Amino acid sequence: MTMDRAQSSLKVVLTDLNASVVEAWRAAFADTPGIEIRKGSILDENVDAWVTPTNSRGRMDGGVDAAIKRYLGAGIQLRVQRAIRDQFSGSLPVGSAVCVPSGAVNPKFLISTPTMEHSAENVSETLNVALACAAAFQAIHRRNEEAPGSIESVALVGMGAQTGRVPARVCANLMWTGYTLFNDYRFDDYDDLRHTIVAQLDDIENAPEEKRVRIEPPKRTRTRR
Repeated sequence: MTMDRAQSSLKVVLTDLNASVVEAWRAAFADTPGIEIRKGSILDENVDAWVTPTNSRGRMDGGVDAAIKRYLGAGIQLRVQRAIRDQFSGSLPVGSAVCVPSGAVNPKFLISTPTMEHSAENVSETLNVALACAAAFQAIHRRNEEAPGSIESVALVGMGAQTGRVPARVCANLMWTGYTLFNDYRFDDYDDLRHTIVAQLDDIENAPEEKRVRIEPPKRTRTRR
């Protein structure tokens, strides 16, 4: 489904312990206003939502997932897996996301989006980072449509850059793609999101490492009332 263009005042924090990822973000987002970039732990970010790269089953047993589960408690994995079961029949496709209450004051929400189907997969030769990042931001659109103002700030790490072994600059460029799509468009359907991204990034592996791709949103259709 198509929706009107969505310009957001969302505060976005990109934070990672990996200095190479931070440097790559600074290059990829150099001309993108409103983004805060710093070297550090996502656990230190006081925002409405954290985004965690996960696997399709929502097993929080490695990387950032595991750190967040230790911080928020084992109940967070149960909430994530319950949402995956209820909304996606138990398996969360790459290019989709769930947003659940964290059970804490900070953050209020956790957004889980898979960069891989199974734990510790190498996704360096895939479009999974763009799909996961875009899905996470679309989950914010959905939450704020259900309850306006729920998420006004969000923190993300370098998606796929650790466990998934995605090179830092590739990770940064694909995350830029996901973020700019959030500003340009709101998808009602994650299948539409995936099809739109894959159609335009299918040959990205042949592009220079520094190349960024801004996804052209689907054409809007207007219904007369």
